[in-house]
Amino acid sequence: MPGKIMNNGELLVSKMPDVLHAARQIRQGELTSVALVTACLQRIKTHNPTLNAFGDVYDIAALQEAGDCDRELAQGRLRGPLHGVPFGIKDLFSTQGLRTTKGSLTSLDYVPESDAPIIARLKAAGAIILGKTATTEFGWTGSSVSRVFGHGRNPWNHALTSGGSSSGSAISVAARMVPAALGSDGGGSVRIPGAFCGIFALKGSLGRIPTWPWSATEMLSHAGPLTRTVRDSALLFDILSGPDARDHQALPEKGESYLARCDVPLGKVRVRFSPTLFNTPVAPVIASLVAQAVAKIADGLPVALQVGNLDWPNPFDTFNTLWTGGRGIAYGAALVDKSGQLDPGFATLISRAAELDLAAYLQALKQRAAFASQVHALFDEVDFLLTPTLPILPFAADRHTPAGQPAGNSGVEWARWTPFTWPFNLSGNPAATVPCGFTADGLPVGLQVIGRRYADGEVLQFCAALEALMPWDNRQPPGVA
Repeated sequence: MPGKIMNNGELLVSKMPDVLHAARQIRQGELTSVALVTACLQRIKTHNPTLNAFGDVYDIAALQEAGDCDRELAQGRLRGPLHGVPFGIKDLFSTQGLRTTKGSLTSLDYVPESDAPIIARLKAAGAIILGKTATTEFGWTGSSVSRVFGHGRNPWNHALTSGGSSSGSAISVAARMVPAALGSDGGGSVRIPGAFCGIFALKGSLGRIPTWPWSATEMLSHAGPLTRTVRDSALLFDILSGPDARDHQALPEKGESYLARCDVPLGKVRVRFSPTLFNTPVAPVIASLVAQAVAKIADGLPVALQVGNLDWPNPFDTFNTLWTGGRGIAYGAALVDKSGQLDPGFATLISRAAELDLAAYLQALKQRAAFASQVHALFDEVDFLLTPTLPILPFAADRHTPAGQPAGNSGVEWARWTPFTWPFNLSGNPAATVPCGFTADGLPVGLQVIGRRYADGEVLQFCAALEALMPWDNRQPPGVA
């Protein structure tokens, strides 16, 4: 058992329970919500000063709500499938009555009046918001640099970046501070830190989980959980998915249980493995570990495997225009008098956005459509595409880009070292990162699994088969246990 209650009511943690175990133990009376919240708070107190995963932590309110959950359960009342389970929330999501800094010194006093749909659904399922997790400024970069929270640090090596922009959420899950956390992904922001921190993260199909308030990069923006296991993610997608009138892109009800889908044996599937995309060099240790994982998949699962790089043109300029234009113009007008408070990189993005014109933006939308059509055409021939999640290992925590990357003048230089993630924001396909091995230095490496549009359940089912074949949750970062 991941945890159990001692006679004095304290939680003895041999392994912080994941979401499914925590929820089941609480329902069955083997674990109290108060004990679990207390254990999470203790882990935050121990590890957060080093790792910088959390900003605001609601210790008093969370313990009070946990006590309410325990009393309600004793009276036979269950709030929902997440009754009494604590979560971390990326500090980009609107939380009614709770400060939402968006990772910016310009927004330290902002308190939303309404919950985002994903927050309202989490609460309705009985979850407890334990605190707000770190993010880069307005989620603009894939690093973990932050002037609000302190630079996010990788639980496997504290000198290195955790990746971002859902940095705090990934750190908090990997370091067992919480059973799970919520994040968002506009170019890789759950998959980048998921890969660097050695956890599971799925960017669903565009619109699978509704997003609100509106974003100027709405065609790229996704919301979803970061978890230790595939089934935890499937459960949370079951709870968080579905239409919301505030998000015009939100998809209809999916018509199946993703969690149940994970228990269905995998049938014969067609898999394409592309060792790289756009001729990007991949670190040899990553290439080796990913290739070994693919070989294990081919040997252990019912797959028809094709291996070969794809000849897609690199859509970097397309992504650069849409991301820089959307983020830079939308925020630039509001922050015109606050440039001195901004991360210099984000200030550069805003200045670059001012150079864009409408014709260039419309051309980028046209190019996005053309690239997405190529991606979708591939899935007429295969069921899943596999790539490395990232071509590089984590770099220094105080940098936005790896030390060897040449200087550039785009608004999204971080996208040059994440060329395998953001293309599937352009296309809207579901894409997950799965831990597939560890380097000799103990750093996790991610394998990316991409599926056809709207086939989120199929991606989760395939990833559940991968987890059974090469489990990863039995390994924890040093100093966490």
